[in-house]
Amino acid sequence: MKLCRFKGSEKISFGVIEGDSVFEIKDDPFAAGFSGEVKKGTEHKLDKVKLLAPVLPSKIVAIGLNYKAHAAEFGKPLPEEPMIFIKPSTAVIGPEDEIVYPGHMSHRVDYEGELGVVIGKAAKEVQVSGAAEYILGYTCVNDVTARDLQGKDIQYTRAKGFDTFAPIGPSIETGLDPLDATIQTYLNGQLKQNTSTKDMIFNVFQLVSFVSHVMTLLPGDIITTGTPSGIGKMRPGDIVEVRIEGIGGLKNRVVDGKASRKLWLD
Repeated sequence: MKLCRFKGSEKISFGVIEGDSVFEIKDDPFAAGFSGEVKKGTEHKLDKVKLLAPVLPSKIVAIGLNYKAHAAEFGKPLPEEPMIFIKPSTAVIGPEDEIVYPGHMSHRVDYEGELGVVIGKAAKEVQVSGAAEYILGYTCVNDVTARDLQGKDIQYTRAKGFDTFAPIGPSIETGLDPLDATIQTYLNGQLKQNTSTKDMIFNVFQLVSFVSHVMTLLPGDIITTGTPSGIGKMRPGDIVEVRIEGIGGLKNRVVDGKASRKLWLD
């Protein structure tokens, strides 16, 4: 089942995507007691609505260096435990929304296609064996990164935290096998990343358990599970698309922020 949020002519609704249609649902997938079964209401054609980010997380917990080939790409040893950092909720945008290039601060902004784990109910200190019951489903995420600032700052908050640096969507697939899914990223139609989640160092269930032993995960929170090898830079005018089999494609255009070239301290 593909859950989504969309805006029709009058309101924002949760929905279920089937083929070229989306059906309104009254159920809130993140409310306590959500059973996973939905009653379909009004039908809309997908090309007549705007898909929004399928979830508005309180936090995005991102994982660094979680693919063997990506670690090799950066010449770094495999981590002994997951490396985590936070992206703010204000970074979230949806399908077809614009990624704003912060040219006043950065001159190297990269795409990072990732599988996102969407938490369905509060999770604290869960075990790996029981982690699946806390997962609502999976979505596409682009962990947009100001690569030059990442190297300059050492810690990741600024490099990862600009507004629009967390595209999410187009839907939440509840039936995906996260242990063997293909992740692809296209830049202007050219394939740049193409890897299976089988190359992960720590799998989805290990990540949910690990993070939940650090902080409580709330319904709607997202864990981004790391990017495969093949990351690269984007420029204003570029179109980047993250595709994950079983979920669909998340496409966004990069635009110039047109911000003042003066820094905040000038």
